[in-house]
Order: sequence, then structure tokens, then C-alpha cells
Amino acid sequence: MDVSVTMWATTIGVLIALVVADFFIGGRKPHEVSIKEAGIWTAVWVVLALIFGGFLWWHSGAQPAGEFFAGYITEKSLSVDNLFVFILIMGKFAVPRIYQQRVLMFGVIIALVLRAAFIAGGAALVSEFSWVFFVFGAFLIWTAWKLIKEARADEEDEEFEENRLLKSITRRFPATEDYRGTKLLVREHGRRLITPMLIVMLAIGTTDVLFALDSIPAIFGLTQDPYIVFTANAFALMGLRQLYFLIGGLLKKLVHLSYGLSVILGFIGVKLVLHAAHEAGANVPEIGIPLSLAFIVVVLAVTTFTSLRASKKAAEAEREPQKLDA
Repeated sequence: MDVSVTMWATTIGVLIALVVADFFIGGRKPHEVSIKEAGIWTAVWVVLALIFGGFLWWHSGAQPAGEFFAGYITEKSLSVDNLFVFILIMGKFAVPRIYQQRVLMFGVIIALVLRAAFIAGGAALVSEFSWVFFVFGAFLIWTAWKLIKEARADEEDEEFEENRLLKSITRRFPATEDYRGTKLLVREHGRRLITPMLIVMLAIGTTDVLFALDSIPAIFGLTQDPYIVFTANAFALMGLRQLYFLIGGLLKKLVHLSYGLSVILGFIGVKLVLHAAHEAGANVPEIGIPLSLAFIVVVLAVTTFTSLRASKKAAEAEREPQKLDA
């Protein structure tokens, strides 16, 4: 896809404008986000993504639009898995509910900026070295196997452990013991102090970058166009704050999500390996975008259905002994 500097600048400008509008309309005043508000904003971001995909179809044809939708759905589904960790972070730092949306907003912005750097580096590697697809593919297949292994072992992280960056910041910079509204820095007794608000924002942003180690190779398995990779990531991330409040209580019911994501990552890993072999001159089939998009949608639909069904059966099994006792 041929993207001019003007189109890049316009796209980034529009995305920034959307983030600013989101902040001033729904996130400027600290408050507890209701299910209704989260639902409306989630719908808005999904519609905006659909409109953008329609624009790509009109501008460049079905292929780029299909790549965008496949990338967007993949990144969105992987982002849902990230929400489990976000919940742990919020609990670890005891973030008051009225401040959680502010934390998520700026945490996501930090993540988007850092991911842009990842995408630029990945695009440079892909354009110069076709063998990198073998590396990406092998990494995704290994990640898929790891997800299945963890899911079968029923391993869940009960606590969030700070990464090295956060540990370094908390050691070197004095911090207040409690939140000071939405302030990131305060001055007390002649000293400049950071607040837990700044620390938790950095925790959200930097932790998301760790998830990018999976998602960036995954989306490069669907498209090698840096513009589509960036925009798919942007639309998936920018609606993450509202999705957190909308389905936060339902996350525990998605008991088969890890299995679904592992299947998707494994599929994309195989797709990358086949593409790399084809680029190297081997006579192997390649998996097209229509098949990839259909496969991802079907896997997510089946995973959601089986998860909700299993959760319902588990809830009924828990209620049965209570009825017998009564």
C-alpha cells in the first residue's frame, strides 16, 4: 500500500484529535465509569475502526482493508488478555475507582508511543531481511505452545510484580504514600515527589510493551505494511480503556480465552513460516487474508461460546450443593 507523508501526518493528526476528544468528553473529570458509559464509548471506537477500514477499502481496495480488519481483531483479542494484568496492577497499587480511567488513558498513550517504536523497528527488519519471518513464526508457535501449557496447568498470576524500570524509578525518586488526586508530581517540604498515579501509569504503559512482543510479530504475520500495522494497533489500544470497564467483571468467565489466543498465534506462526519459505523460493502454499480473517473470527466466536457455556455449568455446579444443604 502506497502511503504518502501527507496521509501519514493526517492519520496521526486525526488519531491525536480523537484521543484529545476522548479525554475532554469522557476522561477529563475523575469519576466512576458506568457500564452504560463504557458500552457507548466501546461502540464508538468499534464504529470508528469500521469507518477507517471502509476508508482503506475505498482508498486502496479490499486487500489492505482485509489486512486491517484481521490485524485489528487479532490485536483487540490479545488486548482482552492484557486486561487480566491491568486488573492486577490496579489492585497492586490500590487505585481508587474514580482515577482508574485516567490511569488507563495515559497508560495506553504511553503504550501506543512505545509500540510505534517497536513497529518501526519491526518494519525495518522485515523490509531488509526476509528470514526474520522464520524467527517471528517460530516465536509465535512457541508462544502458542506456552499459552496452552499455562492454561492446562491452570496457572494464574495472583500478584503483579514490578518490572526493572519501575523498581529503578521507585528506588531513585521519593514518592508520596497516597494519591494526590490526579497529580503526577507534588512539592512537599521543599522536595519534589512523584505520586502513585505516575507510577501506576508507567506500570500500565511499560507492561503493555511486554505484550507487544507477542502482538507485533502476530500482526506482521497478517500484513507487512507499517501503516496498517500501526493503525490496527492504534484503534485496538485506544478503545481498551472503555473495554476494561465494560467487560472487567466478565473476564473470569472467558475461561477458554488462552486456548483461543494460542490457536490464533499458532495459526499466524505457521502462516509466517510458510510465507518465509515461499520468499526463500520453496514451492509451498501461502495463507491468504480472507482465510486468515475468517479463521480468527471463527476461533474467537467458538472460544467465547465455549467459555460462557463452561462458566455457566460451573456456576450451576456450585449452586447445586447449596440447594441440597437448604
